[in-house]
Amino acid sequence: MTMSKSTQRIARKRMVIKLGGSMLEGLNEDFFKNMIQLQKADNDVVLVHGGGPFINKELARNKVLSSVVNGIRVTSKEAVGIVQSTLIGQVNPALVHQLNKGGIDAIGLSGYDGNLLTCKVLNEKLYGSVGEIQDVRTELIETLLKDGLVPVISCIGATEDGAPLNINADTVASKIALAINADSLLLVTDTPGIQIEGSVQQTASPTEIVQWIETGEIYGGMLPKVKAALDCLDAGIPSVQIVGQQLEGTIIKCEEVFI
Repeated sequence: MTMSKSTQRIARKRMVIKLGGSMLEGLNEDFFKNMIQLQKADNDVVLVHGGGPFINKELARNKVLSSVVNGIRVTSKEAVGIVQSTLIGQVNPALVHQLNKGGIDAIGLSGYDGNLLTCKVLNEKLYGSVGEIQDVRTELIETLLKDGLVPVISCIGATEDGAPLNINADTVASKIALAINADSLLLVTDTPGIQIEGSVQQTASPTEIVQWIETGEIYGGMLPKVKAALDCLDAGIPSVQIVGQQLEGTIIKCEEVFI
């Protein structure tokens, strides 16, 4: 009997889904139905979310300036408090509520909760209070998944002394996917995949992505997405998808997969 239960756990696949902040207000009934179907099809799901539009609104309301460098939000000491309160106080509970209402048992988390994310400052001179993840407490995620819950994780971490750190949501999603040995990572955004010369690429290899970065055809907010994808592929995650609202876009796999 014990072997049977163990076999069932091993058979379940793991998927990390990252929702861009611009997607959060547009979630519909189909999205929640698809989430439920994923779980019924033996997928354990972890959600990671951003909150860019909500953060921009609160920063503007408080007259705090912010800029983006290399796809990462430069976050001052004043700004990081607003980012923290917006993600943990507004965006995360609203998303958890939507999921629960849609029939999905979800629980909200940030890097603070149960020491989920151990972080250090990425580059204070360049980015300010932006974090780099050193470790993910996987046993916390494992416990929640075993209980049939969907962890919903906001991209806030902290220094050793508890100072908040903003973390790029694509980076959080990739680090968590790597830590829990996910079978796939799905980056859901308002950009329908990698666009080159105005055309969305159905597939892309690491070599092509590196070339597109060098030629400047991949830039801005797409940079952390593709870098997160490459990190995951290097670590052994089979595939990463960058998709739009229709869940269609670019599938990124290693070269040998296409041979």
